[in-house]
Amino acid sequence: MATASDIEKAAEVLRTGGLVALPTETVYGLGANAEDPAAVTRIFQVKGRPPSHPLIVHISGAEHLDDWVEEVPATARLLAEHFWPGPLTLVLRRGRRVPLEATGGLETVAVRVPDHPVALALLSAFGGGVTAPSANRFGSVSPTTADHVRAELGDAVDFVLDGGSCGVGVESTIVDVTGETPSILRPGGVTRENLEAVLGCPIEVPSTSHVRVPGQHPSHYAPRARVVLVEPEKVVAEAGHAQEQGHQVGVFLPPAFADAPVKAHAVVALPESMDAYARELYGFLRELDQQGCDLIVASLPTEKGLGLAIANRLRRAAGPRSSE
Repeated sequence: MATASDIEKAAEVLRTGGLVALPTETVYGLGANAEDPAAVTRIFQVKGRPPSHPLIVHISGAEHLDDWVEEVPATARLLAEHFWPGPLTLVLRRGRRVPLEATGGLETVAVRVPDHPVALALLSAFGGGVTAPSANRFGSVSPTTADHVRAELGDAVDFVLDGGSCGVGVESTIVDVTGETPSILRPGGVTRENLEAVLGCPIEVPSTSHVRVPGQHPSHYAPRARVVLVEPEKVVAEAGHAQEQGHQVGVFLPPAFADAPVKAHAVVALPESMDAYARELYGFLRELDQQGCDLIVASLPTEKGLGLAIANRLRRAAGPRSSE
């Protein structure tokens, strides 16, 4: 686990234009000084990320939000008050401190305050904003441990802060608050129901948006194995058929079918709790890759609570190859 000395060393790496992998409650991020265009550009190079794909600026507290954006609407302040620190990202008009390299050329910027003691200690020691997309190659499975980062990015990262396993396990919810009504651009660790309870009104989750945000590429969060999505009651039969066709099949077995016999190379018995499923989702995908699966059969959970975020990640992992 990261020590005070580790945190100070990481802060110095950021000050000198380096990259730091840092834990958050959602996933591990690949961090750079948000005000250093060259350091921000290096994030894109290391990840193989398109430069038009915007990054999230992480700050140490809601009291610093005005430093990074042009204006803060009342809705944004309300959401920040209720959900920061936490897995909520707000899209606002870009302030002068944010270079266009960090926003993918957009005049909006995504900002959040992470809910992890190591991340907050780093942000405080550094004294500025840190751009930090997930610390993995673009489009692949997000890392939820320091070992995941080291295995995927290796020496491309200047320093890795180990904060243990991530407690939420899926990325933050991204909410656009630049218009008259807020909308969810990416489901995540703060649920739609949580947001609606605070706002006192329904909140839309549009299938497309003119605002580009992280994690919404048609194929994203993807393991090496091909992901196929089917109805829950068809998971066992689909897995058996694919295994008979010569595939090395991995199965995400829904709790309702936990006792069903499955013909597959590897089986992951899914937890009943959506919190636990979200926390373990990326680990499950990595596990099946490591076991040599070339095809993963899964179904979408009910899209309530964190089920909405899990379903979003599975659809992106399947990409245009999904059977749905």
